[in-house]
Amino acid sequence: MAKKPAEFLLDDAGQVRSVTEFTREVKELLEDGIRPGWVRGEISNLRAQASGHFYFSLKDAGAQLACVLFRGDAARQKMELRDGLQVLAHGAVSVYETRGQYQLVVRALVEHGAGRLQQELEQLKQRLAAEGVFDAARKKAIPLLPDTIGFITSPTGAAVRDFISILQRRGWNGRLIVLPVKVQGAGAAAEMVEMLRLADELKIFDLLVIGRGGGSIEDLWAFNEEPLVRAVAACSVPVISAVGHEIDYTLCDFAADARAETPSGAAELISSNHVALNERAKQAAQMLSAALDDAVERAVEKLDHARSRLRLLSPVAAIEQNHLRMDDLSNRLLAAFSSVIQQRRGSLAVVRSRLTNASPEKRVQRQSHHLLALWKRLESASPKSVLNRGYAIVRDAEGRPVARARGLKPGQPLVNEFHDGQVKIRVE
Repeated sequence: MAKKPAEFLLDDAGQVRSVTEFTREVKELLEDGIRPGWVRGEISNLRAQASGHFYFSLKDAGAQLACVLFRGDAARQKMELRDGLQVLAHGAVSVYETRGQYQLVVRALVEHGAGRLQQELEQLKQRLAAEGVFDAARKKAIPLLPDTIGFITSPTGAAVRDFISILQRRGWNGRLIVLPVKVQGAGAAAEMVEMLRLADELKIFDLLVIGRGGGSIEDLWAFNEEPLVRAVAACSVPVISAVGHEIDYTLCDFAADARAETPSGAAELISSNHVALNERAKQAAQMLSAALDDAVERAVEKLDHARSRLRLLSPVAAIEQNHLRMDDLSNRLLAAFSSVIQQRRGSLAVVRSRLTNASPEKRVQRQSHHLLALWKRLESASPKSVLNRGYAIVRDAEGRPVARARGLKPGQPLVNEFHDGQVKIRVE
């Protein structure tokens, strides 16, 4: 089941007005309902535009009013506008619809004496200066590398976050203790005085920072109160005052041992020496490393040179060199002997060849072969050779061969010689 659309409260005419329409009605009510007139107050937050217009606030102890002085009206003014000036301003209320902001369009300004707060501040500053509270001689040196820092400020403000962020970004590695106090309104100055006293008694801090972000003179007034200014000046721990923006000065700035334009500036001031020393340490480390590398390289070269000389002068090296020389000479000698032997062998071979060719041995061999042939022929013709073929030789008693049967006598002894022996026989 579909839900019914929500009901809206409408105006008497039964219409819903846009923001522009609503703001325009407010503008008409204010501009028609409030007549132009005089307003008394103190100028603050004065801004001069390039167009020639001036924007500022008129304030007193209870409220402030945005004002604009257009170029044409500003050109007719006889006095010089500045912050802290008490004036009477004549103008009419107007609404700047784009921002939904009402302001006083000033047509004339009349000086109405010095601003009360500014006058009080100047009187206190002169009195404290006369007492020597702001003297440079009594200021303590800010430690180059503080180990423990106390920051007296509001723990919930943007100033403490920016302070910590910058210290971390710049690599500061000390200890930071936030000492929480009110930095604005009633009782703020008393809290900061008590925190300064406590920090002084603890004896653990190398440096204290007291401060907050910027604001109007009323917002920063706690840092102008006399008890706090005297406490800052009397603190035994070095104090950096870091109150407000660059254009804001408080009496604590004059009483402190050093002033930073903002809490962020105090963080940069504290960590600047740390960053510089880190950079110097890195450069020194690089130079030391380069020098060490160079020294090691030169030492290695010297060691190699000494080692080479030691090898040359060492008996072992001399023996090794002699061994090498002996091996070389031995190789050369063997090569020379081999060459001579080869030459002698070649010459011997030639002589041997010539001697062989001129030697009678071959003739002897030839004659031997010839004699052998003759011997073989003689052997083949010898009686033994005949006996070997089955013949026999008949010899008489004296051993003479008997060639004929005639002349033999019966009973005569003979010897019949065979190839394998002799047999005695008789003639019949």
